[in-house]
Amino acid sequence: MAQRGRPVKSQIRQNIIELLAVMKKSYGYTITRTYMQIFPEVHPRSIYYHLKKGVETGEIEIDEIREEKGDFSWGSKVEKTYYRVGKIAVVKGDERVKQHFLKKNP
Repeated sequence: MAQRGRPVKSQIRQNIIELLAVMKKSYGYTITRTYMQIFPEVHPRSIYYHLKKGVETGEIEIDEIREEKGDFSWGSKVEKTYYRVGKIAVVKGDERVKQHFLKKNP
């Protein structure tokens, strides 16, 4: 019988793991913005889906959840979930990610 739903392995999730391996920890918006600079052909919702799915599979872990105050269009505070590489993630060392961060921090 054919497996239903999305495949367990995902190139998007692997790319997120590669980013987190270099960034150490980051929250969804920054991950999405950086991802789009390196791998532009994906919808931001897919990135958030794979962050959530990665937490479920153990490839990505939640480092902390912070409530930060500021002047946002929706109000005065925001809840940011910070992610890091999970224990079962396999970091392959994507050259595009390395080059992106080398350009930003020579």
